[in-house]
Amino acid sequence: MPVLPAPTYVDVVDAAARLEGVAHRTPVLTSSTANERTGASIYFKCENFQRMGAFKFRGAYNALSHFDYAQRDAGVVTFSSGNHAQAIALSAQLEGMRATIVMPHDAPAAKVAATQGYGGEVIIYDRYKENREAIGQRLARERGMTLIPPYDHPHVIAGQGTAVTELLAQTGPLDLLFVCLGGGGLLAGSALAAAELSPNCKVIGVEPEAGNDGQQSLARGEIVHIEVPHTIADGAAATHLGLYTFPIIQRLVEQVVTVTDAQLIETMRFFAQRMKIVVEPTGCLAAAAVMSGIVPVQGKRVGVLLSGGNVDLARLAQFLG
Repeated sequence: MPVLPAPTYVDVVDAAARLEGVAHRTPVLTSSTANERTGASIYFKCENFQRMGAFKFRGAYNALSHFDYAQRDAGVVTFSSGNHAQAIALSAQLEGMRATIVMPHDAPAAKVAATQGYGGEVIIYDRYKENREAIGQRLARERGMTLIPPYDHPHVIAGQGTAVTELLAQTGPLDLLFVCLGGGGLLAGSALAAAELSPNCKVIGVEPEAGNDGQQSLARGEIVHIEVPHTIADGAAATHLGLYTFPIIQRLVEQVVTVTDAQLIETMRFFAQRMKIVVEPTGCLAAAAVMSGIVPVQGKRVGVLLSGGNVDLARLAQFLG
């Protein structure tokens, strides 16, 4: 596949047109309790209500919508801990393509089942011993499929950015925007949209404390690779930022902060008890940074992306029990 140019806001606009009538326009919720606790006006963009339960559908569908006839005939392959897996499987089903997804052995059972339910062929690997990118590239060569990685692809990044174009259309300009960070697809796309539509808005990425490769990368000015982090935020257990995502994040993101697993659990509990919604651990990253007071937000208009709601019910009960 030829190397594609880095995405721009124009690509986000194009992605929005491709997703019109296909992706859900997810709601923006507010909470008087959250506002009182933080002293801010907080707007939660609920991508846990997106198709297949996460923002990943936006980037996956946008990427597949660019396929030519030969690519559509051969199908798509990807690697993912769960949400991108489901997104590719569903998007491929909608577009009448075959999809093969490489998933870790410890991926949440609900995410594996959903991926298979959408018609995806799941190939299991050991995330602590095997390289998922190498497996994906090998399958692409052997099967003639197109590899669409979970975050480091221009069309994926552009698709993810449409969540923030919607958010800003729903709220107007913001002072701060908090976005979860794994490999950087959502954060990069969000930053592109925010820079254009709310230029005074400071964008802040939020990682799990155990996997702060993005924070280290911004500090060093280069992509830092880490070991696979052990965190309940399975969707953000990436080991490095991407060649496409890092330059955008470096240029447009104010800072990257981290939260602990305990803070994620407390935030999940808040959403379940006070707002009556299910948000997965990874989906709570951005909100946890705000609710825990890691970044001062008092008196600000604050956007928070809730990236997904795909969590096993048994695990949810353990977290909240």
